[in-house]
Amino acid sequence: MPNSHVYAVIMAGGSAKALWPAARKKQPAQCLELFQLDTMFLLTVRRIASLVPPERIIVISSREGRECIIAGGTDISPENIIAEPSARNTAPCIALATAHIKKRDPDAVTVVLPSDHDVRDVESFIKILEVGIRIAAEKKGLITIGLTPTYPETEYGYIQSAGHSEEMPPEDGEHGYKLFRVKTFAEKPDYATAVQFLESRDFFWNSGVFIWHIDAICREFERSMPELYKDLLTIHEHLGTDTEDEVIEDVYSWIHPVSIDHGIMEKADPVYMLAGDFGWSDLVCWDEVARISASHENPEDTCELDVIRMESSGVFLRKPQGKLVCLLGVKDLIVVDTGDVLMICNKGDTGKVSAIVDLLRRENREEFL
Repeated sequence: MPNSHVYAVIMAGGSAKALWPAARKKQPAQCLELFQLDTMFLLTVRRIASLVPPERIIVISSREGRECIIAGGTDISPENIIAEPSARNTAPCIALATAHIKKRDPDAVTVVLPSDHDVRDVESFIKILEVGIRIAAEKKGLITIGLTPTYPETEYGYIQSAGHSEEMPPEDGEHGYKLFRVKTFAEKPDYATAVQFLESRDFFWNSGVFIWHIDAICREFERSMPELYKDLLTIHEHLGTDTEDEVIEDVYSWIHPVSIDHGIMEKADPVYMLAGDFGWSDLVCWDEVARISASHENPEDTCELDVIRMESSGVFLRKPQGKLVCLLGVKDLIVVDTGDVLMICNKGDTGKVSAIVDLLRRENREEFL
C-alpha cells in the first residue's frame, strides 16, 4: 500500500488525573515536558514523522487540550486538531477520527496511538508499525502491538495471545516479527495476577497502539457497536458543512463512554497482535515517570538546580525553577511541586493520586483541577 494512504490518529484527550498536580484541565499530560526534552505530544508527532506527514495526522483532544496543543506550536494544521465536546473514552474518540479519515480517503490505513507514551527505540517502533500497516492492508483485520512484560506491572492492561505465532519479516529482510492471534484482553490486574501473567509467557503488555484498514474498523463498529456506527455515519455525512459542529455536539450528548478494547477489540475477528520491543513505557502514574526519568538524565535539568540532598535516596522531585528544596534523611518519595500545589507521597502509591483529584472535585476546588 502506498504511504499516501497511511494516516495517524493521536489520542490526546485523556484524563489529567494520573499526573496531577502537574497535569490539569488546561495543561493535560500530553502538554507536559516530563523529561526536559519536549512535550509528550510533540515527541509523539516527531516519533511518527518519518511515516506520516503532518497533513495526514488527526489529533483528537478536549477543547482545553486543543488550545494547549496549538499554543505549544506544531506543524499539524488546526483543522486536523479536533476537539471532542466531552470525554467519552477511546471508542467514541476513534469513531470521530474514523469519520474524518473516511471522508478524506476511503482506502486509508490508520495507525492509532496515545500521546503520552515514552518510546526509547524510535527506529524499531517505526519498523513494527510498517509491518503492521502491511498486515492491516493485506488481511483487513485489526492489529494491536504487544510488548513482552519484564516485571509484574499492575497499572498496564494486558493482551493474551492464542499461542501459535506467524513470522512476519519486514520488507527489508533485516529481522522478523511474531504475529499472534489475540485470545483476550485483560484489564489492569492486581499484583498476584500480574505475576501469573508474567510467568505464563502468553500475556503481553497492551501498548494501546492499533493499526487497521478503514473498512475493517468500520465493519467492526457496525457489528459490535451499531449505535455508535450510526453516529459515525451521521458525523461523516455532515463533515465540512455548516452543521458539522452542531451535529457533533448533539451526537456527543448521548454517546456512552466505552473503551475501544471493551467495545471493539474484545469482540472483533480477526484481531492480531505484533510482538514488539522498542523501549516502551505508558506514563500512567508518577511512579512510572520516576522509573524512567534516570534514563532521560539531562545535565541542565532545571529540576535538579537548587536541590540539596543529604542522607537521602530514591527521591523523585519535580519543582519550579528558583525554588530551593532540601532533602534530609528521606528516601523513596515522589515530590511534585507546581507552585500552587505540593504533593508528597511514597513511591508505589502514586496510582492513588486520582483519589485526590476526585476529592477536590467533590469539594468544588476547581482552581486546583
